[in-house]
Amino acid sequence: MIGAIIRSVGSVVAGLIVALMLVIGVEGMSSILHPFPPGIDPTDFEACKAHVARYPAGVLALVVPLWGMAVFVSSWLATRLGTGRQLAHGLVVGAILFAAVVFNMAMLPYPTWFWVNLVVFPISCFWGAKLAQGRQTKQPPVDGPSAN
Repeated sequence: MIGAIIRSVGSVVAGLIVALMLVIGVEGMSSILHPFPPGIDPTDFEACKAHVARYPAGVLALVVPLWGMAVFVSSWLATRLGTGRQLAHGLVVGAILFAAVVFNMAMLPYPTWFWVNLVVFPISCFWGAKLAQGRQTKQPPVDGPSAN
């Protein structure tokens, strides 16, 4: 019982770590394509808001599927590693990432169309977790009554 709980928690943590690494990669790529102007302090929140407001649509259009891929991969991994390949492991990862993207987009002035992430994230999460489950075959219960 404790082993199953540890495995379940570990699978969610692993999924979140992978998501973090993938999102850092996406953000690194976007900072290369749209760097901060020289002399601007990237730790200044107002400067960050102004920078995001100037993001080229092409960079943001690239970020949407890449963030979706990060959600897909991390949800897939959490479900695959989790006890019994339960959908819940991937859905927990997806829910945490969904909350994070809502928080991020609410704080920064992204264009309205960028809120398509609110559709992309749940679809990516569910699809990744569902694919990780694989084919479920119905097996008779081990402790159930026998046919004899």
